[in-house]
Amino acid sequence: MGGIGIWQLVIIAVIIVLLFGTKKLRNLGGDLGSAVKGFKSAIGEDKKQSDDEKPADTIADTSTKSAEDINTASANKTKENDQA
Repeated sequence: MGGIGIWQLVIIAVIIVLLFGTKKLRNLGGDLGSAVKGFKSAIGEDKKQSDDEKPADTIADTSTKSAEDINTASANKTKENDQA
């Protein structure tokens, strides 16, 4: 009873399109996509740079890192599956 239904979402979308127009919304979506891509690339560069700076000469550091990589890869794969 308290949830938002599909018809309410459609009405909200129509009102937004009427207020802003499709061209402005398209530009806003493109800008948002560019910002997300830039953010992801900056995070990837930061991780790569921090991995290069870490000394990997001890066995404990290497084993901990590989376990962290496995957990991170598993979490990323789960997020990708949820988004699809």
